[in-house]
Amino acid sequence: MRDNPNARRRQVTTEMSKLGFCLPGSLVQRTSRCGTPNCACHSDPTRLHGPYWSWTRKVNGKTVTRNLDAGQLERYRPWFDNASRLRALVAELEALSAEVAEQAEGWGPQVGRRQRVCATKTDGGARGRTRVSTA
Repeated sequence: MRDNPNARRRQVTTEMSKLGFCLPGSLVQRTSRCGTPNCACHSDPTRLHGPYWSWTRKVNGKTVTRNLDAGQLERYRPWFDNASRLRALVAELEALSAEVAEQAEGWGPQVGRRQRVCATKTDGGARGRTRVSTA
């Protein structure tokens, strides 16, 4: 356990509050072959077209991709960096919270414990709920 978890929590949340806009999803550099049969890109892998930058994310369960030009990439790259930093800070805050809860309740870490899945029926029907418990 860290010396002062509340102090670290305040540091993490303060850093979160200083982040600017955050763009979710993936920023990927792509190369491609064109549709022209005699183009060099079909016979020489080193002569593919691109690179092209694309931003891919999920919106209402659907994958949405936007191609970015050089200006857009320069403008929005800090937003992608902010989103990455935000995810790291949230993960740290979650881990810190778990440590504090485990210490407060005297649970101890669950490292190396296997989980047992028990299926139970509800309402006498074929559909059941799955309960996960540690063994």
